Amino acid sequence: MRYSPFRMERWQSTYEHRVEINLSESGVHPLTVGELVELSGRDVEVDDILLGYGQSNGSDELRALIADQYAGASDASVLVTVGGAEANFTCFWHLFEGDDKAAIILPTYGQVPGLLESFGTRLLPVHLREDDGWQPDLAALEDALRDGASFVLITNPNNPTGASLTRAAMDRIAELTEAHGAWILADEVYAGAESHGERTPSFWGVHDRVLVTNSLSKAYGLPGLRLGWIVGPDALVAELWGRTDYTTIAPASVSDLLACVALEPGTREKIGARTRGIVRKNLGVLEKWMGDQEGRFRYRPPDAGAICYAHYDAPINSSEFAEKLRVEKSVLVVPGDHFGMDHYLRLGFGNPEDELLEGLNRVREAFDEISG
Repeated sequence: MRYSPFRMERWQSTYEHRVEINLSESGVHPLTVGELVELSGRDVEVDDILLGYGQSNGSDELRALIADQYAGASDASVLVTVGGAEANFTCFWHLFEGDDKAAIILPTYGQVPGLLESFGTRLLPVHLREDDGWQPDLAALEDALRDGASFVLITNPNNPTGASLTRAAMDRIAELTEAHGAWILADEVYAGAESHGERTPSFWGVHDRVLVTNSLSKAYGLPGLRLGWIVGPDALVAELWGRTDYTTIAPASVSDLLACVALEPGTREKIGARTRGIVRKNLGVLEKWMGDQEGRFRYRPPDAGAICYAHYDAPINSSEFAEKLRVEKSVLVVPGDHFGMDHYLRLGFGNPEDELLEGLNRVREAFDEISG
C-alpha cells in the first residue's frame, strides 16, 4: 500500500482557519448549538448529557429518524458514522475487497478515489460532460462495467460542479449496474441544498446493490457535529458496523443527541428551508458578480450545494492562483487542479453575504493584477 495525499483536504485543513475569508467550503454558514435548539423549539439540556460511550452504531432514535427519509428502510438499514468521511471509508473498505477495478464518475470529491489509488485499485474514469450540463458519459460507464468494475462511485448532487443527475441518467446507471451485478456507492451529502426545484432523488431503492452515504455537514449546516450515516441492505449494514470497531468505535454522545434534534421532521424542514434560502440568495449575489466580470468566467449555475465550479480565462495555473489568493488576499478557494482540471476554481458561496462579496472582490482584484 502507498499513501496518496488527499490534496484538497490537506489544503483546506492547513489554511481554512488561517485566512480572513474562506470560500473553499461547500456548505452553508453553520448553525450554532443555540440556533439549532431554538429552531427545534425543544427544551434541550446539553449540560445533562452523560459523556460516556453511546450506542456505537448510533442511538435507536437517531437511526429511526434517518431511516424515515428512505422508503422501505428501517433502523437496521442505518449505520451512524463520524461524518461522511467515515461513512465513505467504511463502504470503500467493503467494496474494495476482492476486486481491483472501480468506475469513478469524475470530477468528484477525492476521498474514495485517493483511497483506491493508495490501495492499488484500478480506476476506470467516467467523465461528466460540461457541454451536456455535467451529465455522465453513459457509454463510458457501460464500458467500465464490461471491463469488470465491481462498483460505481457517484456523488449526486456532484462536487465540485453542483450538478444533479437527470432522472434519465439515474435510471440508466441503475439499469447498467443491475445488469452487471455491480454496486452503486452514492454520496448524497448535497441533497436538500437545491438552488431551485425539488429535492434531488436518492439512489436508494433503485436495486439491491446500493449503499448511500450522507451527513449533517453540507445541507444541514452542522459540520461540527461530525455526524454521518450509511444506508444499505440490513445484513451488510450489520457487517459494516463491525468495521467501525476498528475506526472510531462510536459517534460522540453530544453529536448523537443534537443529530436527533436536527432530524426531527419539523426541525429538519426548518433547517432545509434555511439552507435553501442561503443557497438561492447567495447564488443570485454570485451570478451578479460573475456577470460584471466581462466574460472572465464560464460556469453552469449549480443545481445544489453552495459551490460554483467556474472555468477562468487568465494565464495562470489554478493552484498558483489559489496560492496567490491565500498569501496576498487572505482568501481560500479550491483550485481545479485538486479535481484534475486546471483553469477551474471551486468557489464556495455559503458565507454571510457581506463576507461573500468581500471575498469575491478580492478574487477579482487578484485576477486584475494578473491580467494587468
